[in-house]
Amino acid sequence: MTNMPTINVTNQVKQVVVEDRFWKKYKMIVATKVIPYQWKALNNELPDTEPSNAIENFRIAANESSGKYYGTVFQDSDVAKWLETVAYSLRDFPNSNLEEKADEVIALLGRAQAEDGYLNTYYLLKEPNNRWTNLRDNHELYCAGHFIEAAVAYFETTGKSEFLNIVEKYVDLIDSVFGTEEGKINGYPGHEEIELALVKLYDVTANQKYLRLAQFFIEQRGQLPNYFTKEAEKRASIDTAPTWNDEENVNFGLGHEYQQAHLPVRQQKEAVGHAVRAMYLYVAMADIAAKSGDMSLKETCEFLWDDVINSKMYITAGIGSSVNGEAFTSKYDLPNDSMYCETCASVGLAFWANRMLRLDPNRKYADVLERAIYNGILSGMDLDGNRFFYVNPLEVNSFQKSRKDQEHVKTERQKWFFCACCPPNLSRMIASVEDNVYTQTDDTLFTHLYIAGKVNTVLSGQQVELIQSHNFPWEGDINVTVNVEGPVQFKLALRIPGWCHNVSAKVNGDTVSVEDLEKGYLVLDRVWNTGDTATLELDMPIMRVRSNPLVSMNQGQVALQRGPIVYCVEEVDNGMNLAAIRLPKESKIISRFEPDLLNGVVTLTAEGYQMESVDWLYCTEHTKLTPHNIKAIPYYAWCNREKGEMRVWIYEM
Repeated sequence: MTNMPTINVTNQVKQVVVEDRFWKKYKMIVATKVIPYQWKALNNELPDTEPSNAIENFRIAANESSGKYYGTVFQDSDVAKWLETVAYSLRDFPNSNLEEKADEVIALLGRAQAEDGYLNTYYLLKEPNNRWTNLRDNHELYCAGHFIEAAVAYFETTGKSEFLNIVEKYVDLIDSVFGTEEGKINGYPGHEEIELALVKLYDVTANQKYLRLAQFFIEQRGQLPNYFTKEAEKRASIDTAPTWNDEENVNFGLGHEYQQAHLPVRQQKEAVGHAVRAMYLYVAMADIAAKSGDMSLKETCEFLWDDVINSKMYITAGIGSSVNGEAFTSKYDLPNDSMYCETCASVGLAFWANRMLRLDPNRKYADVLERAIYNGILSGMDLDGNRFFYVNPLEVNSFQKSRKDQEHVKTERQKWFFCACCPPNLSRMIASVEDNVYTQTDDTLFTHLYIAGKVNTVLSGQQVELIQSHNFPWEGDINVTVNVEGPVQFKLALRIPGWCHNVSAKVNGDTVSVEDLEKGYLVLDRVWNTGDTATLELDMPIMRVRSNPLVSMNQGQVALQRGPIVYCVEEVDNGMNLAAIRLPKESKIISRFEPDLLNGVVTLTAEGYQMESVDWLYCTEHTKLTPHNIKAIPYYAWCNREKGEMRVWIYEM
């Protein structure tokens, strides 16, 4: 009998305190600006914005107010994500008033909850007799998943169990409704989310029922006969409210691929459909693979990862290139000015990278995680935490305002959205960014991200404290200090980023070899004593990045990157018609830290050219070039000064 392959899972490390200048600033903005701002939004207190009514819906459901349901079918999830963000923020910034406010919201949820445990204000108020009749469109299980995630986070931070009890009562109801047993619904959510949330609930309760339910939803997806087809046929015979999903063009013409329900999950080898849904599904698949040791599920995740990263991801870690269905399209179809790149999709990609690192501590996953958090995610919010992007373009030009097919591309961030999933998703990611820094085994600590601060954990049976200190992402000098009660042997695995081609390392001042990396990690296996240090010098060259020739829109152009930061040019620095800028191949690009610009950033400058304006449409002569000083700023920080053009890809000559 041959030995079956096994999955060597690493565990998340949560006892991390962020002291990083870059991320501490963002976490403070979330705590002091974003959480109060979003609370106002949930309570319809933002002037000149689309009302949310999310809190009021719960008051109506609890018979504490009058009125009708208002909002999208998934309006409840905005409340859940706000609570989850609060939970993470309280870890860094204890705030008794904020915690009391969260407790009041949780108590309101309990009062709104039906006697049997059901908790969804859309169905409680608008279609009370139609529970579970439209899993494809109406986000019941999606909203439940977000409440589960929030409850787990709140329990882990505060130790309070009221919220956890509410969601466990709800999940018990869901478990009694769904399954393969006779009389149960053998369906699954149209928008994945509850699957990954159930794994989190299992982690804090050790209740196997929750893990089995997550596995059921994963295994049932895409089986024949397709559940959504059967559900739609059955729904035709009952009185239901119209949905956003037009039956004349159901799933935006994408078929069951829109919900990743076209095939059983193990047969899916290409990322298709709605990008956020796909990410949440892949997160859950990786979670289940880790918990069950299911190698085929792990291999499926790896196939899908390679498809997304090698042919469908933007340089900013944006994904989902089509506005139609907010979806993936064909390989290498990556337009810059008509793309979608929803903020939630990049957040989902970061979640997935996090889970893949638990399955396999491989630099390729951490590189994408880092690319996402410093580029495609942070771009979704302005530097003050008051305005947000839903769509994250790589090019903004003067033509978009007159193009119907690009009206989804906004030239400036918005105060709020009727479909407001992105702002709270972004804020919960920032508030919990430290949960992505490390994973570990019994004797190995993997450092995936360089975020300054402290971590306390147990390695080789002994309490260990590690302190990261540096000025990343602007500088590549990394210092790690070890504090232990007594000498202890363990492995410290330090990621050498894929963008770094020149690195040196030392332990206690003595040079160590960086030749033999293990999946991109420098593994230091030794007996550690208090005060020992490990240092890295990561070279941060300014790179001219080129895309695959099949990405037709980018041919003849380069994107600039330094360390993990992708750069762009803006009209405010470079004038109008950014497409006319030319960067000579021989031009030296200079980096400089500007402390008073955009909260302190490294900018890039180079001598280049710009094509002169002309008064003809076509001509056989070369357009004249005039000298032009090119200035680029970090992509995440664009649109924080003046409204205008922006582009990531620059023509090279």
